[in-house]
Formats: sequence, C-alpha cells, structure tokens
Amino acid sequence: MGKKRSILDDTAQSQFGALCWRIGKNGAEVLLISSRETGRWVIPKGWPMKGRSGAEAAAIEAWEEAGVKGRIAGDVLGRFTYNKVLNRDTKKEHAQACTVDVFPLEVAKLETEFPEQRQRRRKWFAPQDAARKVREAGLKALLTAFSPPTSNGMG
Repeated sequence: MGKKRSILDDTAQSQFGALCWRIGKNGAEVLLISSRETGRWVIPKGWPMKGRSGAEAAAIEAWEEAGVKGRIAGDVLGRFTYNKVLNRDTKKEHAQACTVDVFPLEVAKLETEFPEQRQRRRKWFAPQDAARKVREAGLKALLTAFSPPTSNGMG
C-alpha cells in the first residue's frame, strides 16, 4: 500500500490579525469581514511584513481588508490556527497551516473606500454572536472571551 500524500503543509506559518472593536449602543461590538474565496466570516489578517511589527501588520491588514482606521490597543489577545487553502484555482491546491497572533484594534473610523471594498462584506456583531459566525475554534474562543481593553488601566 502506497503512502497517501497529504495536501496539508503542517509547518505552521505566522500571520497577524486584527480583532477590530468599538463600543456600540449595546456594549462591545467586533467587526467581521467575508473571506474573498468562500465568503465565510473572518477577521482581517495576513502575512508578516518586512520592517513592520506584528501589530503594525495587523493594522495594515485591517485597513486593506476592512477599511478600518484606528489603533492597536494592547498586546496580543491570543492566537488561533487554521488551514489556508492556497492555489485554490489550480491543480496544485494545498492547505497551509497558519498560526495567527491576534491584536485588539480599537476602531476610530470605518472608511467607505479601501483597497478590498469590492471583494468583501463587513458587519458588526456582539462578540458572542461573532463567535457563532466563525469556523475556527481558537477564533471562536477569542471572540467569546473578548472584552475591550481599558484605556485607563482601571478595568
């Protein structure tokens, strides 16, 4: 019996993501965006950027993918893993294991024009509702546990 070839590259690659949040009329809200390939709900995230910190890369991804202007407020919230499908439209399709460090990004402004505006939808959710919309277990846990960082340190 021949060994079955895995289409999963299990050497995890690092990514950085932004958990974009604001205080709405009913408390904390988080912003989810649709993925370009499948339309499922995700957070803005992407690959490391030369000369940029993880927090800076997360903020840039939030701008490009969701039109978010704001500031990273705090350290890494947590991390989750997922399998990113690469070369989806070719015969060389495979999945790449990715580990995403997630930073809290307090949204100051949501622009109507941004680089990926025609490729994605975006929607605000209460954190518990957002947790039910995403597929990745680790991201569900982060969303479920999310409470906005306090700016004055008084909790």
